[in-house]
Amino acid sequence: MNRKKILRRIKVVLIIYCLVGLGVYYFQEVIFFRPVPLPKDHAYNFAQPHKEILLPYNEKSGISIVQFTTAGTAAKGVVLYFHGNRTNISRYESFAPVFTKHGYEVWMIDYPGYGKSTGEFTEQTLYDWALVFYKLARVRFSPDSIIIYGKSLGSGVAAQLASVRDCRNLILETPYYDFPSIAGQYLPIYPVRMMVRFKIPTYQYLQKVTAPITIFHGTSDGVIWHSNASRLKPFLKPRDEFITIAGGSHNDLAENPIYQQKIIQILEAGIK
Repeated sequence: MNRKKILRRIKVVLIIYCLVGLGVYYFQEVIFFRPVPLPKDHAYNFAQPHKEILLPYNEKSGISIVQFTTAGTAAKGVVLYFHGNRTNISRYESFAPVFTKHGYEVWMIDYPGYGKSTGEFTEQTLYDWALVFYKLARVRFSPDSIIIYGKSLGSGVAAQLASVRDCRNLILETPYYDFPSIAGQYLPIYPVRMMVRFKIPTYQYLQKVTAPITIFHGTSDGVIWHSNASRLKPFLKPRDEFITIAGGSHNDLAENPIYQQKIIQILEAGIK
């Protein structure tokens, strides 16, 4: 192969590299987040007893919350559930019975642009809304009756909230070290820490959480790798737990007996 052909190929590779990098930088919200908005008059077809709240936040945004209630008995507590990056509350409603059948209400919040929530999607907005969510729960529940739960994208938001507010437990399902580290899994040849605008440093927040922490992660998670979440272990307290589920993937951990048994233990144990 002559020198001219080599230079031409190098040029093509560099052009592709730059185009992919620019695409990731300018369209990262579209790549990382997959919201599905819903009209305000949309009727949720949930089989479980629930109550919907549309909470005005400011002139340009409003927060949609669905409260899944317990059947026939007074609630023992509440689980504040921060869901993943796809769709809206409708996708995660099936996880509520894990808690409601044991006497705990489950409140789910949609992020800006998800479901009936409106407003600009920013990292700071996620934290601000989480605090509003918590304050709403405090109207009815004491901190020792509040469990903060984060799944996937929501795990970093949940960790941030638990770092600034008291709760009974913090539970994280398929969490990540920080947001750029997820992008780094798929784009190892790019300077993702400079490219990704969302940081969500879960590892920093965990260091400030005083409540017991339980982490669930599967070894076959193809979205957020187990090795990524394992980087959180050094920031856990001695009483905290990192539970590895062999063969577990990103969306099936709630079906695993190990997960189910541990959740029951947490719900029934009270403060550790």
